[in-house]
Amino acid sequence: MTANKKGDGASQIAINRKARHDYTIEEHYEAGLALEGWEVKSLRAGRAQLSESYVLIKNGEAWLFGAHISPLATASTHVHPDPTRSRKLLLHRNELNKLIGAVERKGYTLIPLNLHWKRGRAKLDVGLAKGKKEHDKRATVKEREWQREKQRLLKVR
Repeated sequence: MTANKKGDGASQIAINRKARHDYTIEEHYEAGLALEGWEVKSLRAGRAQLSESYVLIKNGEAWLFGAHISPLATASTHVHPDPTRSRKLLLHRNELNKLIGAVERKGYTLIPLNLHWKRGRAKLDVGLAKGKKEHDKRATVKEREWQREKQRLLKVR
């Protein structure tokens, strides 16, 4: 996916489109990423995927697992890149404490929503979410289709 420019100085790198379909997002957090040099170059080229990724909390720290950052062919020869390595998320301690409480006690899940640039730094939007049941997904699709049909009817007249 290519980077799209936004008006606020941020640009999209990758979006997890499946997240909003499978989960109900209740809160958003913006986290920094601890990256290596080759990963930053690949992100600048827009070579990232969040589709199979997830966030776990280990030892009081948040980690991003399963995010795929494809290495560039022009990356340094002495570096052996691992495209799916786990990456540490940089959050404030009070945000981490809230997330730990919600995940461990209330049964929430942490979902990566999108990866973007903000003031020259890579940021990840993390959503505090609850999984949707199959009937909830169907209801969401039905509501979206009804809204589209309503817009079509209003547009015709």
